[in-house]
Amino acid sequence: MGYAPRYRRPAYADPATFDRREGGTDPALVSQAAHDTAHALVNTGREAADPEATERFIRLAETEGLDAIAELWSHSPARSMAGSLWRIYALRQAVRASPERMSEYYRLGRSHSAPSVIAGIAEPPTAEEMTRLADRVLHGMHSGDIDVAFDRAAAFCRVIARGQALWADHQDLTSTEAQRLTDKAHQLTTTAEELEASAKAYRAGTLD
Repeated sequence: MGYAPRYRRPAYADPATFDRREGGTDPALVSQAAHDTAHALVNTGREAADPEATERFIRLAETEGLDAIAELWSHSPARSMAGSLWRIYALRQAVRASPERMSEYYRLGRSHSAPSVIAGIAEPPTAEEMTRLADRVLHGMHSGDIDVAFDRAAAFCRVIARGQALWADHQDLTSTEAQRLTDKAHQLTTTAEELEASAKAYRAGTLD
């Protein structure tokens, strides 16, 4: 998955949020906790229609830390609610860490392709617009169609990946830098495929 490095075991800021259970080292319990928490965060927010709950959902990586999210969800299957949430939060963190560079990749990769239309970035694709995109995707999981949110995130990944690949080809980069950027583009393309698979599974009613 693009932008998903391995993380150390974190200390949870709010144990109630992530429901740390006794015996959590049991893989089956960890997997069940990831599944239950992901679905609860999404479904409870949708049922409540509470703007404050949605805002907390969007800011989860900031309040709990990306390490905590990684600990709970990064080992979940790619085609699952937990695995998809992890990918979206990791993508959001990557964009927030380097919005200017992401906007450059997006400009280069957008053309008039279908993915750029689905991603729905406003013109021009500024750094500020980059940082808002992931927030809107997460907001849509509470107020819109979950499969559409996954498809939007996937489309964004595809546009950024295309921009990274073109950047690696056309900029004055060392071979090592170009290879690293090309690898990131491949990873993001894989992430896009995984999110698209989750969207398809959700529509079919088979998303774990």
